[in-house]
Amino acid sequence: MSVIRLENVGFTYQKGMPDEKTAVSEVSLTFKEGSFVGVIGHTGSGKSTLIQMLNGLIKPTAGSVFIDDEDIWSDTSKLRDKRFKVGLVLQYPEYQLFEETVKKDIAFGPRNLGLSEEEIEERIIEAAGYLHLSPELLERSPFDLSGGEKRRAAIAGVLAMRPDVLVLDEPTAGLDPKGRKDILEVIDNYHRKENKTIILVSHSMDDVARYADTVLVMNSGKVMYYDTVEEVFKHSSELRETGLNIPTVTDILLTLNERGIGVDTDIYTVEKAADTITAAVKREVHI
Repeated sequence: MSVIRLENVGFTYQKGMPDEKTAVSEVSLTFKEGSFVGVIGHTGSGKSTLIQMLNGLIKPTAGSVFIDDEDIWSDTSKLRDKRFKVGLVLQYPEYQLFEETVKKDIAFGPRNLGLSEEEIEERIIEAAGYLHLSPELLERSPFDLSGGEKRRAAIAGVLAMRPDVLVLDEPTAGLDPKGRKDILEVIDNYHRKENKTIILVSHSMDDVARYADTVLVMNSGKVMYYDTVEEVFKHSSELRETGLNIPTVTDILLTLNERGIGVDTDIYTVEKAADTITAAVKREVHI
């Protein structure tokens, strides 16, 4: 079942002006319920513009965006409700923290849904649990937190809305390796437990290969590939031509294969790479 469907969607900045620029053009695709989609593309490929149209943050200048088979712009009086179905975490979401405490910040979204205080409290506890935010931290000012804690607090505010689709634009930008790993594992855990649709924009091919089951490649505002991880990363030469890299482990395996070491190159995670290299070494030793 599709949660979001795009039909011939396009977006042009400064439309009709001398400096108009088309960021997205003729995009038609569906995001299926429960999928984990990694969105990749070079800078200026249209990734960020595309995801901002998924919950009506910006309106397409061409085509239609459907949520649960309903055009979100067909009746603007329902747009607010549609937006609640798609939680959008933009880059550096911690800049949007503003309340006195982390707890109040997480409660802001659920309170706008008109929920009871009891249900708001339930959602705060649930979201804080996913993001590993302790009860003590919830009572602190968000401005007293570390960078990683602020990022997790901001994401918790979106999860507390319980969206059907969670869209994240470079959620690990600016974080150290541990902070990046913590955020991605939280997202992966949330996806596995709740079976929600995740759309993750990332510059890291390794992260996409590790967590996503589907990859959307944007190039010059259009869909270049939209398929399983395995199928997309088979097009290593084409991806490199657009300025993208393939996962590091795949690059290593391709190099080994070129040097006469027979390894499976259709592999995108460290664990599977270790298995195929071990098997190759055993064959060499046996010979």
